[in-house]
Amino acid sequence: MEWEEQIGEEEGMASWRERYEELSELAEHPWNVNTVTKEELEQLPFLSDKMIENILYYVYKHGPLVSMNELWGVEGMDRQTRVFLEDFLYVEEPVHKERFSWRNLWKNNKQELWIRTDVPLNKKAGYAGIPLGQEDKLASKRYYGDPFYVNLRYRFQYRDHVYVSFAAEKDAGEPFFRRYNRKGFDFYSASLQLKDFGHLHTLVAGNYKASFGYGLVMNMGFGLGKATSFSALSRAGQGLSKYTSMNEANYLQGVGMSWKWNKRWIWTGFFSFRPQDATTDNKCITTLKTDGYHRLKKDMEKKNTALNALAGSNLTYDGKYFEGGLTVVYNVFNKMLNPAERLYNRYYPRGKYFYNVGVNYKWYKGKFVFSGETAVDKQGKVATLNQLTYSPTVNTSWIVINRYYDKKYQSLYGNGFRENSRLQNEAGIFIGLETSLLRNIKLLCYGDFFYFPWYRYLVDKQKTTGMEGVVQLSYSPLNSLDMWIKYSYKNKAKNYKVSDEEKYVLPNIRQRFHYQLTYSPVKYIRWKTVMEYVRSSVFRQEVSNGLAVGSNLKLEIPRWALRAFVSGTWFRTEDYASRVYMYEQGLLYAFSMGALYGRGERLAVGLDYNWKKRVFFQMKWGWTHYRDRNLISSGAEEILGNQKYDLQFQVRLKW
Repeated sequence: MEWEEQIGEEEGMASWRERYEELSELAEHPWNVNTVTKEELEQLPFLSDKMIENILYYVYKHGPLVSMNELWGVEGMDRQTRVFLEDFLYVEEPVHKERFSWRNLWKNNKQELWIRTDVPLNKKAGYAGIPLGQEDKLASKRYYGDPFYVNLRYRFQYRDHVYVSFAAEKDAGEPFFRRYNRKGFDFYSASLQLKDFGHLHTLVAGNYKASFGYGLVMNMGFGLGKATSFSALSRAGQGLSKYTSMNEANYLQGVGMSWKWNKRWIWTGFFSFRPQDATTDNKCITTLKTDGYHRLKKDMEKKNTALNALAGSNLTYDGKYFEGGLTVVYNVFNKMLNPAERLYNRYYPRGKYFYNVGVNYKWYKGKFVFSGETAVDKQGKVATLNQLTYSPTVNTSWIVINRYYDKKYQSLYGNGFRENSRLQNEAGIFIGLETSLLRNIKLLCYGDFFYFPWYRYLVDKQKTTGMEGVVQLSYSPLNSLDMWIKYSYKNKAKNYKVSDEEKYVLPNIRQRFHYQLTYSPVKYIRWKTVMEYVRSSVFRQEVSNGLAVGSNLKLEIPRWALRAFVSGTWFRTEDYASRVYMYEQGLLYAFSMGALYGRGERLAVGLDYNWKKRVFFQMKWGWTHYRDRNLISSGAEEILGNQKYDLQFQVRLKW
């Protein structure tokens, strides 16, 4: 099992793409196991605090290591964790840290330049010509640009101290040096990061991220989700960091600095000022647009129509048995935020300015860890998240998480542990167990029970409840063979419409069974087969079933510096409600996990070649064939026919 396969729960796919990009960035630039730090290992969500401590202690006592296989000697190391670490760590003799100088900066840096393009092989309705006299009528149904996707990135890095990046992106359908876009690419991003210069812990400028505490006030970071590993759930945010994603909404733009003193205290201050896409009406902002697309006339009308200024500060204490922090964030728009009122959004953020104050804490006591955060907004409404973890052994953890987010609590940059789409209107309790049964078997199971006191989108009822349960078992009898089985159950209320006059709120139940087997007969061959079954039902009303079976073969030929893969998937679902999600290998930084529904097949072929580890070329071709339709998608994305093709290329230079 690879870490990529653990990403991709079906909800919040956009955020999963960003998380995948960030983990890919870490995997592409691994750390030397003999010099890796606690702060660096904490960026890996599958590592528990105890495992990080054990790795660092083992390297300190027995290092320097000469082989990654020595990690088997780390107390509590299991096969899944060991396999995951293969992508993020390497073994090399410790190098004496050279003193910073401009000469060393230019002599010992690493630079990369890469470009990716997606080539269209189907003609979509949005690229059709506009008949004379129909310009206004079709303005929101025809794209302004060509159908090519283009992404350009540059990176400069000196050790772990200096990082400079530049990126530019044009989505398919966006104009390029024409029409309403004369600046070329639609989105530009630049980032500077300096780390560990004496008392200067971090300095960021340009586009950057900020995450503190457990996300109730400010969180732009990531985790692998509650259904994957509990390790990251009790880990506080990483503070300020560079921004490398192509997400056009989830970033700050300005400058931030963290100052460290006395080895225990870190003070952080940051400021951001950036335009945002929004729908405006009579000097009010009715909706904030976050998809980043500027392909249609209506997209261009919303581009950069609002301005947001943000200032924040954090004070963190990192002690041996106690960690804590205080976070304050204030932000203001140039226009009043005032969504068109509906029952479900009555308590959404409204106004021109917002501020939040949060206190986070983490206390270690033997085998117990108590952690959490409590925050208030400008109205005095409270959000609190608290959890207790008990670890009788390194490989076993019991966790209980209690959360209460007032229905009126407002935090524009909050992103904590939750079931609701927003950090408000929710209470719940989560109970989970993660353990290794011997070295080859790993069990993860949990139950999450939640309550929503107010109406929600597509739920026209107050005081609804729900629950989610997961059982996942991983088994690795041999180094060449592993398998895992996962069953999940979710019961969540949703509107059910019988007719225009008759509508009910009923339990919407989704069950999912996933089985995966991976076999590597030799080091350079890996075969994987996957089966997924989904059953979606509305209480005593409708039942929908979906099934998908897939297989993937990866081959590596070191002599030719060549890697290739071929994958195929057969799927059959009764409707969209029983859709299945299947992970598919893609290009570097390109997350590939789409929804499959209906009846059909999916085939993909990929090629990866590198020349002297300086020039890297990647290609991927995909084909989806449907057996139940003659039109694919709808609106401007509509394709005439039952076959869809995709072709991607990427070239990367390193020096």
